[in-house]
Amino acid sequence: MTAWPDAGAELHVVVPAGIDDPRRPSGGNFYDRRLCNELRRQRWLVHEHLVPGTWPTPDRSDRAGLDALLAELADGSLVLVDGLIASTAELLVRTAQRVRLVVLVHMPLAEASPVAEVKRIEGAVLNAAAAVITTSAWARQWVIAHLGVDSHRVSVAIPGVDPAPPAEPTASGGNLLCTGPVTPAKGYDVLLTALEQIADLTWQCACAGALDLDPGFAESLTAAAARAGLADRLRFRGPLTRTELDGLRARTDLLISPSRRESYGMAVTEALASGIPVLATDVGGHGEAVGRASDGSQPGMLLDAGDAHGLADALRRWLTDPGVRDEWRRSASLRSRDLPAWSEPARTVTTVLQAIRTKPDPDSARA
Repeated sequence: MTAWPDAGAELHVVVPAGIDDPRRPSGGNFYDRRLCNELRRQRWLVHEHLVPGTWPTPDRSDRAGLDALLAELADGSLVLVDGLIASTAELLVRTAQRVRLVVLVHMPLAEASPVAEVKRIEGAVLNAAAAVITTSAWARQWVIAHLGVDSHRVSVAIPGVDPAPPAEPTASGGNLLCTGPVTPAKGYDVLLTALEQIADLTWQCACAGALDLDPGFAESLTAAAARAGLADRLRFRGPLTRTELDGLRARTDLLISPSRRESYGMAVTEALASGIPVLATDVGGHGEAVGRASDGSQPGMLLDAGDAHGLADALRRWLTDPGVRDEWRRSASLRSRDLPAWSEPARTVTTVLQAIRTKPDPDSARA
């Protein structure tokens, strides 16, 4: 049972300055925003601190700004820091000696970096924190196994979803959707290769996500799509507002998530909330997000990352077999009923924060 905080209990939340930037929509930013809102509903007095900088690759000025901000917080303050900032800010090791530090890890940075220094700093910060919260069971196990964080100090608060009306499926199942910034990590090149292999079938695919994080990659994809004769069927829409994305999902038959790495996959559960089946790579926490319906069925399929041929085969099966479409849609509809509301991760975070808050000082909080 959640122990609610006293009215007015203070919490300092440190997040990237772009948390509400419509040009940079991300699962991490949306999670942070919804969490702050829900924590306020759960009686926390939340002080948001928006930190400018090129996180997770800060320069000296970015680090100095963060240091100055933290220096202003009173000793013993309860501080929740987004992992995009915390995992590269070694100065937090020192700060953790005088405040109650909790780190929210969306994606372990060291998992994607071959640089030993990244792993060293992230490990030092997470081990100095009073508690660590991850957004998937996979991420929890990763920081325990690879960064040596004590398992008793790592909790999981998987993302919630908002209730959504069912999508309106087409008979052919040809309205496809892929969301996320257009970068190699999101596997858009694999998607393009797979779609080239099913060019003989009827479909159209909308891609919603920032095009300027890796502009060279995005430009190469659009050029390749044009050469393959798919420019009118594979549409790169750029970043969309939540309302625009909701409208697009309402007309979607199948979500494709071909990521090479993914801590959880909020796009997956947001699609499932509308009863949309999913083709996703079996990486990170994707399997948790796809999950199983109450009858044990899977609302789509998990595929190997980077396997364009396997993705093409799965898409061909979806587009040519009405029985597959019916089964996956039925399973997705069942799965939608079991997805957590946003109040659930907030309750988990509140339980962690309350346990840290009631400790007499930061040192004993880490004991």
